[in-house]
Amino acid sequence: MVRGKTEIKRIENATSRQVTFSKRRSGLLKKASELSILCDAEVTLIIFSQKGKLFEFSSSSTNKTIERYQKNDKNSRHDKTLLEQTTEHLKEEVVSMSKKLELLENSKRLLGEDLDSSSIDELEQAEEQLDLSLRNIRARKNQLFREQISLLKYEEKVLVEENAELREKNFSHTKESAMHASISLRSAHGLYLLMDKKMKILKLKKWR
Repeated sequence: MVRGKTEIKRIENATSRQVTFSKRRSGLLKKASELSILCDAEVTLIIFSQKGKLFEFSSSSTNKTIERYQKNDKNSRHDKTLLEQTTEHLKEEVVSMSKKLELLENSKRLLGEDLDSSSIDELEQAEEQLDLSLRNIRARKNQLFREQISLLKYEEKVLVEENAELREKNFSHTKESAMHASISLRSAHGLYLLMDKKMKILKLKKWR
């Protein structure tokens, strides 16, 4: 008689559940021990019952095996992270290279190269891109011209202001020099008149 397959689901009856737990726990611990002996493997098995009771088996030391697992898990996560970063970098490189190749192909089309394999739509698209590029180039060129003209006008304004300031300084200096010269002349003339007056007085005294 063929034994029917047991359906795996929670056993509702508490007594039956406890009996099944004891039997299967013993069998699982036995299998772990056999695996360790037969295959020279490091095996650790930890079981907690529904009430929190601990059952364990370890072929060496439970703590050492757990530490080894944590270290291996940490290295695995690091390797996984590194692999993900490398994969992401490679994806970015592929996207970048694809864009560069597309740009190179478009540039060749704009230069009139490799047109034999181009369709009418591709040629029209290249023509539109060429027109757009020419408009952008002309706009940028005109902008640079306007900026240069504005700069030249500003420099011209600065030079005119500096020239006017220099003329003002020269005029003030000339005016001041003329005033000094006039004062000197008036002083000399006054001195001459004073000396002449003295001479006349001396002459009058002499005749008397």
